[in-house]
Amino acid sequence: MIRPILIHPDPRLKKVCDPVAEITPEIRQLAADMLETMYDAPGIGLAAPQVGVTKRVIVMDCIKEGDPEPMALVNPEILWSSEDVSTYEEGCLSIPEQYAEVKRPAEVQVRWLDLEGQVQERQFAGLWATCVQHEIDHLDGKLFIDYLGPLKRQMITRKMEKLKRERARA
Repeated sequence: MIRPILIHPDPRLKKVCDPVAEITPEIRQLAADMLETMYDAPGIGLAAPQVGVTKRVIVMDCIKEGDPEPMALVNPEILWSSEDVSTYEEGCLSIPEQYAEVKRPAEVQVRWLDLEGQVQERQFAGLWATCVQHEIDHLDGKLFIDYLGPLKRQMITRKMEKLKRERARA
């Protein structure tokens, strides 16, 4: 089921999410819905708070061509970050059509639970590393625009407020 994506500014996007206590059918359904919503948008990552659920669940798939590689990460945590940084032009489904360059560690080691409740660990690099960090930020109430200067952040926020007003009238 495709779920509506919250648009910034929305107070739910600034909340720190609760850990998932156990993998239930509801959590599996949430992950399936989030993947469907992400692909429909289209995007490469989505965090539960973006669909109004304050749980520590993210989904992502950074494969643009060829076979998709959908991933669902429950309670993800970054164990290690490289000193090397990379800069990517980031966007966000909760901040449509707005992009900005963000510097982040080039590689990260992440641990999470999969949808079977098994602990997984993987080192991500490149776009995958940027995406997983961006989505984990969502779980901590942080948006990519929080990395920008105050003027650029305010400008984007005003554009989003205008977009929300226009959509409310439509």
